Amino acid sequence: MINQQFLAFAFALAPLTLMGSAVLATRTLHLSTSARWRVFLNLSFAALVFSGLAAVFAGGQTMHQGAVATTSIGLILAVLVQLLGLVIGRFSARYLQGEPGQQRYITSLALVLTTVHLLLLANHWLVLITAWALVGVALQRLLCFYPDRPFALLAAHKKRLADRIADLLLIAAAGLAWFEVGSGSLSALWAHIAQQGMSMQLQLCALFLVLAVVLRTALLPVHGWLIQVMEAPTPVSALLHAGVINLGGFVLIRFAPLLEQAALARTLLLAFGLITAVLAGMVMLTRISIKVRLAWSTLAQMGFMLLECALGLYTLAALHLIGHSLYKAHAFLSSSSVVRDTRIHTLVEPAPVRPISLFYAPAMSIGMVLMLTTITGSAAWPWWWSVLMGLAWAPMLWLPSSAVGAKQTGQQILFGLLIAAGLTSTALLGHAVPFGVQDSPSDALGVLATLGMFTLYVCLVMLQVRPELLSGWRRWSYAGFYVDEAYTRIALRLWPARWTPESAKTGSKTR
Repeated sequence: MINQQFLAFAFALAPLTLMGSAVLATRTLHLSTSARWRVFLNLSFAALVFSGLAAVFAGGQTMHQGAVATTSIGLILAVLVQLLGLVIGRFSARYLQGEPGQQRYITSLALVLTTVHLLLLANHWLVLITAWALVGVALQRLLCFYPDRPFALLAAHKKRLADRIADLLLIAAAGLAWFEVGSGSLSALWAHIAQQGMSMQLQLCALFLVLAVVLRTALLPVHGWLIQVMEAPTPVSALLHAGVINLGGFVLIRFAPLLEQAALARTLLLAFGLITAVLAGMVMLTRISIKVRLAWSTLAQMGFMLLECALGLYTLAALHLIGHSLYKAHAFLSSSSVVRDTRIHTLVEPAPVRPISLFYAPAMSIGMVLMLTTITGSAAWPWWWSVLMGLAWAPMLWLPSSAVGAKQTGQQILFGLLIAAGLTSTALLGHAVPFGVQDSPSDALGVLATLGMFTLYVCLVMLQVRPELLSGWRRWSYAGFYVDEAYTRIALRLWPARWTPESAKTGSKTR
């Protein structure tokens, strides 16, 4: 009788093999464009089925064999990644119909999925570093699908520079851990930490890992390329914002045993995550372009997700990762409908928000979250996280000035509370999912994060009540606080590139 664990391991490796086969088939076989799309979609569907079977047969258990391992969070994300790849592939086949270069697009898309699956299975530093580097290389060709768009070339160049620095940081982290443990195996690293704790070398390893993740997830100040890749096709934006950019969160969750005892690394992660979440949230309010607003939204969500990892709430970060991936994929693939609806809404002047509801809303939402956690007897998160969640749900309870009468006001408040209660209940139920990680919340960092989110909420309130006081801030916010301009100058000085329209037309080396 075949062992269940053997089947789970074999099923987990199948998506990697199938998507690798898609790369070879679409690259080497002499097929028409439509035939290449059929090969990719059929193999993607088969990979999705095997990903689901692997998650079912594993039963929440972690298994490792050499340089690869199956973990609960990795198997769940493999299903998510393959589902997104299949949907984005079907959308791309219609979206790019008649476009030249579709063979290169299909091959690069299959290669992205292949390398992501390899990263999700990584149980060795070398596999992790190689897979993450190959994800960036494969994505680079998709970002430059239109080589005559200079800002796309500039964004790809800045991403390439950030990726190479991140690679060096990961290599340094791997070297420190390898020297300390005597092995490059991640399983051996977890066992060493459990038995002997954290040494100075491992503290530095965690610090380098956090800095590498900050670069890979495009947190401030290296965020500019994530905004400028809007020049790429819309399905590429969906793939990037719904899938690839979230890999930083997965790596941090995977390295939870290391981060749990690395106070300095977690504090640094908190600082980057909190600053990015607050500033990107403020910038997003000033932008008009639908895709650019979505990009700044992704940046804010990445900051918030890394903030959750810094606070030790890895289960909540995993839920956030899954929810953000599904939402952002839908948002980008349906962005044309959003543009149409926005144009319709602009014909009618939106009603201002009632000032009184701006101050009552956080009290009601925080009270609702605390009530739900008390009723369910859940210890899913500490009190300060209930405050953070309440501040996040508070804008749902803002009332438009057009609401007249106690009945209409009560109905709108009740509707907002029901939505917030549903989201909170979903988060509470999500903690029952066996992600295979152990939360380690830090009260000191949690209080600091609460103060930061409270600052963001006050800015939102002031924007509604006294917008004239923030006129100067609005100009700075619209410009992204000029952070990307500084990074662009530094990037072009360190690694010059020809990205002007003239160089693009003549075949720049930045392709």
